[in-house]
Amino acid sequence: MKEKVELEFSVNTSPKLLYSRLSTPSGLSEWFADDVNSRGQTFSFFWDKTEQKARLIASKDTKYVRFRWEEDELQKQDYYFEFRIETQELSGDTNLIVTDFVDADDLEDTKNLWESQISNLKRVLGL
Repeated sequence: MKEKVELEFSVNTSPKLLYSRLSTPSGLSEWFADDVNSRGQTFSFFWDKTEQKARLIASKDTKYVRFRWEEDELQKQDYYFEFRIETQELSGDTNLIVTDFVDADDLEDTKNLWESQISNLKRVLGL
């Protein structure tokens, strides 16, 4: 059984620009994976020589993108990973909330991986 994990990152850029990096194959290949392709709602993510597929299961322009890994879908698991964009009303700051599901043993590694990935995203965005 996996645990739900939510990590919040300050990413002060426009929600529209951020959304394009989270929802398109070209945007995701800039920071998330070595290469990303899509066919319809199915995205193929490539790291080194490894391919993983995920289905885009929900999205709303400039708000969020939710994917489900193919192996979770095949096993009828309700796990997903999601990128949610929130703008703070008072300050106008933009935050990115990453939701993922992980085994308890992998919690720290997963947090470190997301921190590294979001650091790559910020670099791509010039932050």
